[in-house]
Amino acid sequence: MLVHQILKSKAKAGVLTVTSGATVAEAAKVLADNKIGSVVVSDDNGKTASGILSERDIVREISASGSGCLTRQVSAYMTSKLVTCTSQNSAQELLTMMTEGRFRHMPVVENGEMVGLVTLGDVVKAQLSELAMEKEALQGMIMGH
Repeated sequence: MLVHQILKSKAKAGVLTVTSGATVAEAAKVLADNKIGSVVVSDDNGKTASGILSERDIVREISASGSGCLTRQVSAYMTSKLVTCTSQNSAQELLTMMTEGRFRHMPVVENGEMVGLVTLGDVVKAQLSELAMEKEALQGMIMGH
């Protein structure tokens, strides 16, 4: 299964973003309000991604420096070396990249612009769906249907 197929199956289209100048508390509110694990950082209304901030990033910083980090800018804590994919990457390629890189969220970029965000959960769901279809096809062949 390809990334563009995964994006089509997502309940919500688009990507939630915050600016690099937003406070960590503002980003945390976006995460909590939308029940998501990370937010893309973009200073051009979601056209390009300059970073990503996850719940884990926030928790680590609170642990290291206390709640004072909540008033600081997202740019201080975001991951700026993003690993991205295109809509033509396969689910298997994403699983490999995410597992090796130890991250769970990947922006999808086409022609330099962000077109979506794929999570590890999205990829696993797509893989399970594909396996179920293959199983049904094989059972049909075996049963002579």
